[in-house]
Amino acid sequence: MPLEFQSISHGRIAFGFFNIETDIILLEHYFLFARDFCDHISKIAETPSKKIYESSWDIYLIENNFDIGNLMGAIYGIDLRGFIGEIYKHFPFPKRQEDFKQKPEGFKNRKLIEELIQHFAKRLYIPFVVDQKNDKIGIGEYFFNRAPFQELVKYIWSGGFPRWKDNIRPDYVLRMKEMIEQSKNPLFNGFILT
Repeated sequence: MPLEFQSISHGRIAFGFFNIETDIILLEHYFLFARDFCDHISKIAETPSKKIYESSWDIYLIENNFDIGNLMGAIYGIDLRGFIGEIYKHFPFPKRQEDFKQKPEGFKNRKLIEELIQHFAKRLYIPFVVDQKNDKIGIGEYFFNRAPFQELVKYIWSGGFPRWKDNIRPDYVLRMKEMIEQSKNPLFNGFILT
């Protein structure tokens, strides 16, 4: 389930997984895959300290809430409109509460998810900027200080809410942790994923 995280540009915003069978995540109106998120974090972790780091992220943008859909309605199977509704048509919420765990093999459904999202979103590149001096990290229009940004990384590491099934993480998440642990980039000073 997406949780709220504190941004410095938009106040509290939603971030996270929203279906246990996929690895797609949302950041308000942006949608991207957890593998891509982890790859971007790994790249910055292996980049030596710079005052400003810049790259671009390939994301999907769904501008209106109707096209995004209604997560709670989709979970209960009563409102299957929008992109989230389409996902829940293919992957309904589990009947048993104990089955509600983020599946580490969700990345295998990426092709289907990419086909579905194209009906609702436009694909674009957004800037990713880390300004160490001013303690400001930007993902497109959303900006964070260091600690809240690290919370986004921790969320993916833990498998969000409800956590990774059987505490098994995909290889790309394990690689991200390894790169952070080896990092000399100040963005990750003292940052520990447990």
